[in-house]
Amino acid sequence: MNTTDIVGKLWNLCHILRDDGITYQEYVNELSYLLFLKMMQETSQESELPPNQTWSQLTSQEGIEQLTYYRAMLVDLGSNGSDRVKGIFANANTSLRKPRNLAKLVQSIDDLDWYEATSTDGESEGDNLGDMYEGLLERNASEKKSGAGQYFTPRPLIECMVNCVKPLVGEVIQDPAAGTGGFLITAHRYLREHQDFPWAFKTEQQDFQKRNAYYAIELVPDTHRLLLMNCLLNGVSGHLLSDDALGSRGQTLPKADVILTNPPFGTKRGGGRPTRDDFTFVTGNKQLAFLQHIYRGLKPGGRAAVVLPDNVLFEEGVGTKIRADLMDKCNLHTILRLPTGIFYAQGVKTNVLFFTRGKIDTGNTKKTWVYDLRTNMPAFGKRTPLTHEHFKEFEKCYGKKSDGTSKRTERTGGKRSCPAIYDDDTVYEGEESRFRCFTRDFVSERGDNLDISWLKDEDSTGSADLPEPDEIAAMIRERLSEALSEMDALTELLEPTK
Repeated sequence: MNTTDIVGKLWNLCHILRDDGITYQEYVNELSYLLFLKMMQETSQESELPPNQTWSQLTSQEGIEQLTYYRAMLVDLGSNGSDRVKGIFANANTSLRKPRNLAKLVQSIDDLDWYEATSTDGESEGDNLGDMYEGLLERNASEKKSGAGQYFTPRPLIECMVNCVKPLVGEVIQDPAAGTGGFLITAHRYLREHQDFPWAFKTEQQDFQKRNAYYAIELVPDTHRLLLMNCLLNGVSGHLLSDDALGSRGQTLPKADVILTNPPFGTKRGGGRPTRDDFTFVTGNKQLAFLQHIYRGLKPGGRAAVVLPDNVLFEEGVGTKIRADLMDKCNLHTILRLPTGIFYAQGVKTNVLFFTRGKIDTGNTKKTWVYDLRTNMPAFGKRTPLTHEHFKEFEKCYGKKSDGTSKRTERTGGKRSCPAIYDDDTVYEGEESRFRCFTRDFVSERGDNLDISWLKDEDSTGSADLPEPDEIAAMIRERLSEALSEMDALTELLEPTK
């Protein structure tokens, strides 16, 4: 049995629990509670639990007594035990009403042989709990009815972003909109695969990696619970906070060497304006506010890769000012235009911005390379899943240097290189290239609009160039939401102080 088989078996239990009125999100929470208890038994860590609140105690109960015991157990675990136990079980309660459903969950988890799973090539996977839980979260995110997709960034995209910024041992790595923790977990795996980690470290280095290398903030309590569980099962520890990065807590975070994140899409009407008093530009657009947090939160030389929707690239007014400030304080060296259909929000078009904080706060961006992975790409979804292979050509174009300063060439159709090589004096306008360079002066002449596209959609002619109706509707809703949010922020500023 491999990890995929385990995920399938666990997910199939959801169909049984729907008879108990349990939603997908509630189901994953329910599994998280039980899997944590089972894992503490399997890894001999039950000393972190309150007395008599163990997996074996739960399995020894039957019928209504087991359900009653379980309900009381969750309350006790939320107020006693170690800090991480209390964090995972904070305000925990069960949605189960039928004793037979709890018994089915407990028995199914108890029957699985976690440590005998084998991979597809027949080699032992050993401790596969982390992979199993990641697979469960991915399955939950793929179910549109669960609404969990907004907290789950596709792992092939995360892997690409981590491969480009190349985190190092000893660096502070931050995700201010952590969701279920995919960026930190992938960065942690990258360190293990690419460096002597952690056995070659001195004691103080080991202590840093364990306690102070990772910082994450997640606003939604239930998602924070999944973050804690996912990081625990994948061996990631550090400062995993339940709070708002756009509030005062985000202001107190230490400066980071690396920030990897995918802030939530959309805007929040009514009270959506950030409470940070260190932001230069006041905006109700959450993505623009997160962008300020990110580039202000980097150390000199610090690197960031952040997923942002198209509106951040072209929004006028305060958006223009924030982009200009970003390009002054940082070297915005690369923009990756992402395919549509890879996120939960229908029609939302996104990008990855890669930038490095400068040693001074002026004139850091001289040119920006744009890679178009959107035009003439397949429609991704269940029939055509996004894989890491789709990002391989971009990674080759990005180069080996994590700060984006590798010598680069234009790529035509992702297949061959144009003859011109860019330096500070040469710009070749290769209109058929998927990877192109644009000077700071060129961007400035566009009003600092970074929504740059040039490739012709080979399957579109005339009116067929228009997006699908649902995509148009989604874009209209997004822009109306942004306008309403800005009006709310302006009204709040104009209200007299009481």
